[in-house]
Amino acid sequence: MKADDLPQNHFTDTDLQMEWNLMLKQLQKKDSFVFNAVKTFKLVKSGENTIKVLYPSDSAKTEFDKIAGTFFNHFKTKVHNHSIEVDYQRDFENLKVEVVTKKKIFEKFIEKNPLLKDLDDLMRFDLT
Repeated sequence: MKADDLPQNHFTDTDLQMEWNLMLKQLQKKDSFVFNAVKTFKLVKSGENTIKVLYPSDSAKTEFDKIAGTFFNHFKTKVHNHSIEVDYQRDFENLKVEVVTKKKIFEKFIEKNPLLKDLDDLMRFDLT
């Protein structure tokens, strides 16, 4: 059977996000290592039959490759579209991970409520 003979039904980005989130929930229970590697991936419908996969690092993509076949085969069957192509792109924006300290959290609270600065000056909180 040629690929042209297979169904090519329309699917939405919402369909994609629902199935991806379901896969993440299953992975969280079944394989936490792979889950932690792929949870920051973004899957976006970028054309009628194209899914763009944004990944943070090559090592994370290696873990994604272990589940990609299963996920995309399931998704193609679910939406009745066997002409879906996958476009992998490195996502450099998600690469940096900010370490959030108690001091940074408190500074964000000060931005929202400047009176906390006065309280800090008065009480001299130890936020180390």
